[in-house]
Amino acid sequence: MRRVVHSWTVVLLAAASCSSCGPLDGATSRPADSVYTPAHRTTRDAVQAFFGVRPRVEQPIPFPHKVHIAKKAQCTDCHESVEMGPVAGLPGVKTCMICHSQIATDRPLIKQITAWSDQGLDIEWKRVYGYTHEAHVRFNHAPHIHAKVGCATCHGDLAQQTVAERVVDLNMGFCVTCHKAKNASNDCLTCHF
Repeated sequence: MRRVVHSWTVVLLAAASCSSCGPLDGATSRPADSVYTPAHRTTRDAVQAFFGVRPRVEQPIPFPHKVHIAKKAQCTDCHESVEMGPVAGLPGVKTCMICHSQIATDRPLIKQITAWSDQGLDIEWKRVYGYTHEAHVRFNHAPHIHAKVGCATCHGDLAQQTVAERVVDLNMGFCVTCHKAKNASNDCLTCHF
């Protein structure tokens, strides 16, 4: 039995990590607009969700966190709404231009952002962190900031990163452990509402 379970695990993991694999539902592939299950479009999507496999996010620009942090920028300088509510907010071109209308204006990346600003365009950031819809989690940044939980606790050491990467697995065990350590409520409705 152990060998059979192991074999299926290998198949499922291979399906979860294969970016070019289609659905594992037989010889035919389904059209992109059909629904495989109520929760997932393909078997691969379901397997990836089950094992917590998330695709690596490609950002529109390689934002250099490490450089900004080395220059003493604070997370709240760019993620302005983090102290006020549930969403930290992703900085738009206007936020970048607060500093970069005067600083490092000769750099190619800043020239690109300036051109977007002149055209009235914004940066289309992709989310790196977040909970799946199926988790029914509503995370609120503000109480964590007010409780002095450092950004690195959940987002990793951005001072060592260029583009933000998912380096912390924000699963229920991670959150419950932190809540216990900080004597915060572990009542289900604290996060699941």
